[in-house]
Amino acid sequence: MKWENQMQLTFPSKSVNEGFARAAVACFAAQLDPTLDELGDIKTAVSEAVTNCIVHGYPDEIGTITLRARILPGGVLDLVIRDRGRGIADVEAARKPMFTTGGAERSGMGFTIMESFMHELKVTSQPGKGTTVHMKRRIVRRGERP
Repeated sequence: MKWENQMQLTFPSKSVNEGFARAAVACFAAQLDPTLDELGDIKTAVSEAVTNCIVHGYPDEIGTITLRARILPGGVLDLVIRDRGRGIADVEAARKPMFTTGGAERSGMGFTIMESFMHELKVTSQPGKGTTVHMKRRIVRRGERP
């Protein structure tokens, strides 16, 4: 699909970079003139996706996370967050609320949160090769809002 604008970031899977990813996507998404609520939803979804990469993709090592953001026609923010880490053996099970492999301190709500804040969510993964989270959110421009 033809995009109107795009950016791509690659960064180490360090927890300090979760805030960096949130801020970068928020700044990029600002060109769509989202409401504060929409921006908060987007930042939360990105935070969950990046945190999953850090905690589950690379639990015992520092790896690489790639984040791509694009603006598609119609005011659609298209986000892809990818790691090349451990991968998910059963994506369907992992998408169920309360499922976690991260221990008692993890809620198991990451994918549920992403899905509730974005209009589309697709998760693909292969054990030993990594996970890709693809999310979309349409932002209605102010002049088009009811």
